[in-house]
Amino acid sequence: MKYILLIVSLLGTVSSLQAQDSTSVGGHTPTDTLPTKNEADALLADLTDSSETQPLLPHKMIFTQRALWGKKGLLRAINVAPLTTEGRAHELKVRRTMLVAHQVAGFVTLAGFVAQGLLGAKLYNAKGQEYVDTKQWHERMAGIINVTYGTTMVLSLGAPPPMIGAKRGFTTIKLHKYLAIVHITGMVATNILAHMIDSNPELKPYHRAAAYTTFGAFAASIVAIKF
Repeated sequence: MKYILLIVSLLGTVSSLQAQDSTSVGGHTPTDTLPTKNEADALLADLTDSSETQPLLPHKMIFTQRALWGKKGLLRAINVAPLTTEGRAHELKVRRTMLVAHQVAGFVTLAGFVAQGLLGAKLYNAKGQEYVDTKQWHERMAGIINVTYGTTMVLSLGAPPPMIGAKRGFTTIKLHKYLAIVHITGMVATNILAHMIDSNPELKPYHRAAAYTTFGAFAASIVAIKF
């Protein structure tokens, strides 16, 4: 009798464990933990809406970017660069390539500025045929610098906008842009004064000051963005 009661007790325990497994382990999850059909549809709608409202363009862009790459920009209007998710992904690759080329052209221009500074210093003390030869090289170097400087500027101003706008506060990127305003102004002044020196020799000190200011601002802008 004792053994019979023990067997019955063991069978009852096993039956109880099987009942518990059938609700938790056997794959029958309680229905109150599953989302209803309406809740699933609402969740899917939220995910869809969030992806659809993701802005493809930053809120703030420089004027050239807005004119070329804005929602109503030239490249959008002529359907060269449709504003789509795939299109923006391609534009970001183009942007990276153009900015790398912008840096390379910037270093070439900086080297040209150094060479032009040496020629300019020599030109101020040259006389006779040496003055004529140095002046010719000085003018040739000025033409080369204008081309490389213009290329550097176009690569920067014409690049597609980033996905995210500029950060708030002072950054090295903003310093780079502020210095760009200085060296662009200096570049224009240097070229204008260069064409006026022959008839107005007294402008030579101003031409030199404009050239040095341009070189200093340009070099500082490269240092700011690289280091």
